[in-house]
Amino acid sequence: MKLRALKRPLLVLAGFFVVAQLYRPARTNPPVNPANTLQARMQVPPPVQEILTKACQDCHSNQTVWPWYSNVAPVSWLLVSHVNGARSHMDFSDWAQLEALHKATGRLTDICSEVQSGGMPLSSYKWLHPSARLSPQDSRTLCDWTATAAHPK
Repeated sequence: MKLRALKRPLLVLAGFFVVAQLYRPARTNPPVNPANTLQARMQVPPPVQEILTKACQDCHSNQTVWPWYSNVAPVSWLLVSHVNGARSHMDFSDWAQLEALHKATGRLTDICSEVQSGGMPLSSYKWLHPSARLSPQDSRTLCDWTATAAHPK
């Protein structure tokens, strides 16, 4: 009796899942002008670059590595939304734009604040990408660099 009662809701759920696959948000990686990148505009030491690559670049640059599950709705909707939001806040591929808007210094400060508070990388990202977990030393390295880069002497 219980199996029969579950049949209809499961069929509806399966139908929703199949139909959801028809709506695919654009997973984009716009072209990168190397002259506009963070690395071209600032001195980024190799240890910092390694941390940014492993923990930040997938969302905060136009060099996102889209995993296989980014093709499966509704996960794809969430991922595309997160990446688009991250890029609109801070895009390492277009650091020149942040400089032009006089926001680069603030974004450097944001990096340290977010890492220290545990807000970045997102927990969902760390769960799927364990290598993105930052050690206390990684956090110190990033914060030391952002402090120096934001307020050079």
